[in-house]
Amino acid sequence: MPSLHASQTPAPPPGRRPRPLSRLAFGGAPVGNLYAEVDEVAARRTILHAWTGGIRHFDTAPYYGFGLSETRIGDALAGVPRDSYTLSTKVGRVIEDAAGGRGEADGFAVDGLAARFDYSRDGVRRALEASLRRLRTDRIDILFLHDIGALTHGERHPLVLAQALDEALPEMERMREEGLVGAIGIGVNEEAVCLEVMPRFPLDAIMLAGRYTLFEQEDSKAVMAQAQADGVSVLVAGPYNSGLLSGADGPGATYNYAPATPGVLARAQRFYDICARTGAEVGAAALQFPLAHPAVASVVCGLRSIEEVDAALLRQRAEVPSATWKALRDEGLLTPGVPTP
Repeated sequence: MPSLHASQTPAPPPGRRPRPLSRLAFGGAPVGNLYAEVDEVAARRTILHAWTGGIRHFDTAPYYGFGLSETRIGDALAGVPRDSYTLSTKVGRVIEDAAGGRGEADGFAVDGLAARFDYSRDGVRRALEASLRRLRTDRIDILFLHDIGALTHGERHPLVLAQALDEALPEMERMREEGLVGAIGIGVNEEAVCLEVMPRFPLDAIMLAGRYTLFEQEDSKAVMAQAQADGVSVLVAGPYNSGLLSGADGPGATYNYAPATPGVLARAQRFYDICARTGAEVGAAALQFPLAHPAVASVVCGLRSIEEVDAALLRQRAEVPSATWKALRDEGLLTPGVPTP
């Protein structure tokens, strides 16, 4: 593994697209024991099953299971040719001992560890160094700065944004020049911070969770247009809006990582009614919809089991009739002008 401070051949200038990604990507939070433990052997089989099924991009983060997701992905893919897949992970948190406690508030069923925000130059570099060890690789294809924005940091947002622009992102750019990282970007859940960063720092990619989906597009119109204009690749995460559109028979109970309100459930039911009437499956429409946008490079779907991998692959290939997209437009459930498959 190269030194994180070694001088290597500079990467191409900022603003270029990352290596081509598989259109469906493996989201690694569930195998980091998100909300429930996943057996070690089952996690490894799930990851390898995804690769065998044609999923070639794997996204993770130190935050996902406080290193567990990265370790499991690194172990599972250790025997697979490195050039046969791409990896993204994130910086912005460092993993620390939790004095025997469990990070219950973070939702990961992992004992003895916790995550602390650190957007300093040193923190970002130490985070990547640890990720490379856990992932058993010498390079990351896309490195995202994780969870900046007012949604996460509230009144501390101006201070966090300043440090991101002054320290974290320049250090990530330096690591890209050293050959440790292929592309850099931000991984967030809100449009506003993307629009704050994009004019002030050149990004190669953005991971946007839950905002450009079948269920909603209003809170991503500006960033999607800007990404397309600037040549920034968008990875759409959370295509089911936290499970709202993941069920086969009706809306799920959660939206934006919280219980769905009656209004949200009623609107979601309209998608199910239209898809039933036009011969489509909601999950397939939700997975395929973002890929029609020219700025979108991949859809990242959190996967916990072999069965979930198979379901996602089936949904990616399933036919969604043109009548479905027309009905969704006609009933005002899609923002005017958004592209459809």
